[in-house]
Amino acid sequence: MEHPISSSSVLLLRCLLLLFLAPQIQCDDLINKTCKKTPDYNLCLSSLQSNPKSLDADVQGLADIMANITLSNAADTLSYIQILVKQTKDPMLEQSLAYCAEVYIPVVQYILPQAISAFNKGGYGFAKYGISYAVDEVDSCKVSKKSPLADSKQLMLDLCGVTVAIINILLKK
Repeated sequence: MEHPISSSSVLLLRCLLLLFLAPQIQCDDLINKTCKKTPDYNLCLSSLQSNPKSLDADVQGLADIMANITLSNAADTLSYIQILVKQTKDPMLEQSLAYCAEVYIPVVQYILPQAISAFNKGGYGFAKYGISYAVDEVDSCKVSKKSPLADSKQLMLDLCGVTVAIINILLKK
């Protein structure tokens, strides 16, 4: 024999669900509003939603998360470039990739870490400058659209663009 669920039980269940989901909805709303102000909404949204720290973050926290995602991507790209350099048999491609590695090394070791450090100390303008400088450096790595590095380079440029856009939100406040 089935026991029907009382209307008061349903109401209690709804209230509990709202209580637990309301912070998530508010956080998703902040992420959504923030990402709409960036040049790549989908990249911003997927990047921030994949990081559990975004759930409790304000706009400053979202910018910090994006900056660290950008740094992580730059480090991954540098590792990928180093693998490609070792694997290629084409001397021209090897030279091009070696140049790109030389570009990414300071981006990973100095430029982005210094920008993140400045950001965490409230130096939003310097952080924006540093990330924009990283864009210029990465963009100097010339690869053809057929290059195995083309997608990684574009992702790096897009991540920098999203990060700078979120920092701009903070600079306008």
